[in-house]
Amino acid sequence: MKLKLPKLFKKGFRAYYLLVVSIIVLTIAIQSMIQYSLNKQRSTALVVNLAGRQRMLSQRVLNELYSCRYHNCDYAELKLSLNKLVQMNSFLQEGNENLSIDPLDEEEIIVNFRKLEPHLLWINSQLGDFDNIENVPFNDMRYHVDRFLIIMDDIVFQFQKKSEDDIRAMMIIEVELAIFSVFIVLFEIFFIVNPIINRILNQKKKLKEIAWHQSHVLSSHLKNLKDMNYVLKIEKNQERQLEIIKFISQELDSLNDSSANMQTALKETEEVEMPHTKFLNQVEDLLAKYNVFSSQKSEVSHDDKVHSEESKTHDTAVQE
Repeated sequence: MKLKLPKLFKKGFRAYYLLVVSIIVLTIAIQSMIQYSLNKQRSTALVVNLAGRQRMLSQRVLNELYSCRYHNCDYAELKLSLNKLVQMNSFLQEGNENLSIDPLDEEEIIVNFRKLEPHLLWINSQLGDFDNIENVPFNDMRYHVDRFLIIMDDIVFQFQKKSEDDIRAMMIIEVELAIFSVFIVLFEIFFIVNPIINRILNQKKKLKEIAWHQSHVLSSHLKNLKDMNYVLKIEKNQERQLEIIKFISQELDSLNDSSANMQTALKETEEVEMPHTKFLNQVEDLLAKYNVFSSQKSEVSHDDKVHSEESKTHDTAVQE
């Protein structure tokens, strides 16, 4: 079932609407890509920040253990730092919807997290029981924290490199879309805007020619006909009347020639094919081939026929 479309989509205008719609779609695509890029950058920046924070948490756990061993022990701070260390390690690998972190899919980074796992498990197992915190070997704890820190440095670097690669890919896509949009705009300027301006200028020129014919040539002939008609009415000599009638016939012939010149001036630019006409005709044929806006076909043909018939009738009346 075909929907009846408004007269707005008449043949001859559909190519223009198609270009306008393409520009709108392109603009929406660019804006969507920019928003996606910004969200991606925020997510990547958050991941890099959390990965860098893991190094700080590992050092804090070691400092809290040292305080518990040789100074006042803050078990709550030690427990909080340890829980954050373990929890963030899980978020960085498995992702988290609340923080907008995607699951990790880079194999090189996953390999480093696997190397990190034994050290994190050892730290968590040793500090998980506060009753046995005094028996935790400090040198072993320092070794595992240092190894954790070294591996985490590599992971942070890999996250930063991944972020730069993602940003670079987004920038390339945005530049390509921007170049394509500039191409579309230039295409519109050369094949739509300029032809429209040229058509307006040609119509202005034709109107000036018509105005000149009306104000000079036609007015002169009509004035002569009016004067000779007056003379014919008051002239009594038959030979003179025949001579005046001959002059009137000549003026009518001149008037008919002026009218033909006006019609020629109207048709001169219409017969010249514009540079964009061939392309627009191809677009129209393509739209007609796939039945785009096909419900208006019969209506347009009828309108064109009516317009053609009216033009022929008007031209015949003028010549007569």
